[in-house]
Amino acid sequence: MANVTLKSLAKHLGVSIATVSNAFNRPDQLSADLRRHILKESEKLGFTGPNATARSLRTGRSDMIAILLSDTLEYSVSDPVANQLIKGIAEVLQQQGKDMLLLSGSKAVHSTAEALPDGFIIYGSPKNHEQLERVIQSGKPVISVDCNLAGIGSVNIDNYRYAYDIAHYALQQQPGKVAVLGLRLVDSNRVCRMQSHELYDQNEAISRRRLDGYLAAVTDLKREISADQIWHIPVNNHHYAEIAAREALTQHPRPTLLLCMSDRIALGAMSVARQLGLKIPEDVKLVGFDGIEEAERAYPTLTTIAQHSDEKGRTAASMLLAGDVQQDILLECELRLRASC
Repeated sequence: MANVTLKSLAKHLGVSIATVSNAFNRPDQLSADLRRHILKESEKLGFTGPNATARSLRTGRSDMIAILLSDTLEYSVSDPVANQLIKGIAEVLQQQGKDMLLLSGSKAVHSTAEALPDGFIIYGSPKNHEQLERVIQSGKPVISVDCNLAGIGSVNIDNYRYAYDIAHYALQQQPGKVAVLGLRLVDSNRVCRMQSHELYDQNEAISRRRLDGYLAAVTDLKREISADQIWHIPVNNHHYAEIAAREALTQHPRPTLLLCMSDRIALGAMSVARQLGLKIPEDVKLVGFDGIEEAERAYPTLTTIAQHSDEKGRTAASMLLAGDVQQDILLECELRLRASC
């Protein structure tokens, strides 16, 4: 294997990136046999372990890794997807004897805390570009999650592909009118419907990739959806989701299928449907996206895409600590078919 990396070695061995990292950095986390096997195969392939960047991390002054959040701290720790990602990062950092620092990217002022970490994990598309520039200029290792930044390695999922998959499935189950409850599709802090000129945008944000996946499935199945049946929801919570869902479900004729861009939005829509006396899935079918635990406990249980945010966090942290910060990784997701559709 040429140019062996942490990622390619893990794939070759059939283990996780974190497991390979532990073989070099935290041998107490593995069985002796597994560690010997990994080190033996590594030697055969010419992989000598973490590079100089990784060594500097292990001997850094602070032993601290920062997560640069695109949203406020309050929002990030209450959002179940961000919560799972942070949990996954924390697992790896704890194993490696590192501490974690949460930095809000929504602050306009320069925080002195930015100088403390030995490396950064950027979560979500940065809103504070001056802060991002300072982080990059620091020369410390940086990796991104759920966004793509030039010259920086990333951990993502294929949002277009999985949005297409779940929409294609749902559309085949329900021949009626379709509506999309989207998340952060336009620059507005209120719930609103899309304008026709806003439908196709070259923006690579997660929400736009998911919308593009939905629209591709609609086109492939020779169905139609107009811009006024696509709602923009500014914040991923039940309050805004219920506003959009009520608007959608009180139309005449009303939609019989809701494609919801997050599980939280779908759960809010479920609540509104029940308030309106609609049965799920008999009167209206709906699907979500994310795979949060609440979706499995809902009644009826929610059909969704499980994106395993905790594994995203573990992968990003392992890559950062190993100094493997030039790779772009797409993690697999799964379509979980449940009672809502």
